[in-house]
Amino acid sequence: MNIPSNLKYTKEHEWIRFEGDVAYVGITDYAQSELGEIVFVDVDSIGEVIGQNEIFGSVEAVKTVSDLNMPVTGEVLEFNEELNDQPELVNNDPYGQGWMIKIKVENPAEIENLLDAEGYKSII
Repeated sequence: MNIPSNLKYTKEHEWIRFEGDVAYVGITDYAQSELGEIVFVDVDSIGEVIGQNEIFGSVEAVKTVSDLNMPVTGEVLEFNEELNDQPELVNNDPYGQGWMIKIKVENPAEIENLLDAEGYKSII
C-alpha cells in the first residue's frame, strides 16, 4: 500500500498536499483499491467554501458511490478536468494525476486534526 510521507490524511481516506496557501486533495491508494474501478468523479462545489469534514463531492465505482470529505476548510478553486474523460487516473495514480480538487486553505490550524503517514497506516 502506497502511503507517501509528505501528505496528510483523513480517517475517511482523503489525502491533502499543501503548496503554500493552496492544496491538492484526492483519495488514498487504500481507498481506490477498496472502491475498485472508478467510473465517475462528481464535484459541483467549485467556488464554494467547504468546511472541514463536510462533503465536497462523490466518487462512483462500478459497485458503489462514496462521498468525498474535505480535509480542511477551504474554497474549491479547481476540479481536475482530466477525470471527466479518464476517471481511472484515480485508480492508476491516486497521489499524482488522480488528484481531485485544488483548494485555497481557509484555516491552516485545522492541519493539526489530520493524520501523518504513520497515523494513517495505523487505521488501515
